[in-house]
Amino acid sequence: MLPDFRQRLQQGERLIGTMVTIGSREIAEVLGEVGFDWLCLDGEHGALEPSVLQGLLQAIDRNVAVIVRVPALDEADIKHALDIGATGVMVPQVHTAEQAALAVRWSRYPPLGARGVGVARAHHYGFRVAEYLEHANEQVTVIVQAESGAAVDHIDSIVRVPGVDAVLIGPYDLSASLGHPGELSHPTVQAAIARVAEACQGVGLPLGIFGLSATAVRPYPAPRFRLMLVGVDTVLLGQAARELLHAAGER
Repeated sequence: MLPDFRQRLQQGERLIGTMVTIGSREIAEVLGEVGFDWLCLDGEHGALEPSVLQGLLQAIDRNVAVIVRVPALDEADIKHALDIGATGVMVPQVHTAEQAALAVRWSRYPPLGARGVGVARAHHYGFRVAEYLEHANEQVTVIVQAESGAAVDHIDSIVRVPGVDAVLIGPYDLSASLGHPGELSHPTVQAAIARVAEACQGVGLPLGIFGLSATAVRPYPAPRFRLMLVGVDTVLLGQAARELLHAAGER
């Protein structure tokens, strides 16, 4: 676990990451060398079981901060992600402050939470248990996703949950929830994004957003948007291959 990621986030740095959905150690290793501030291993939509996630973390070899997006708000999923050595968790579909509080509770050891204590990769398989337990509550990052109309309705209370380190907007799910799937520029969707941004800014909470490309996230500049999740490994691979094909004159 990289101890400085949460600190960098709190200090206001703009941190740029990308999404990993392919269960290939080599791809994860390559992306870990690019220079991203963080990588997001997608346990929600990607075909990444816990053992695959651990393999990807081992391939990245602690060279870059790694956030695991768990499949859902689930105690076991959060525990597994942190025990295999993730820098933190991203929890999708958080609609209320109560759900956000559970995400924090399951990510923190007592007395700040109810995370179970076990020997795993995060603790260097038992060699550094005491050291890990001493610092984990200060270092583990908890990111909740605002990606529904309900989340927007409850955003003022969500951003005030102690232990939530950032909110990341999922614009595609948000647009679908608001009745305009994929229409990210629709006024209703843009108003919802602005509402989340306003709530985060009001309490000084870091805010992020996902976009498929650099162009997609350009409308969301710093300092209001700090945690940027840009691109997906499958899309990056496909686009690069297509560009290569065209450049070679084959099509």
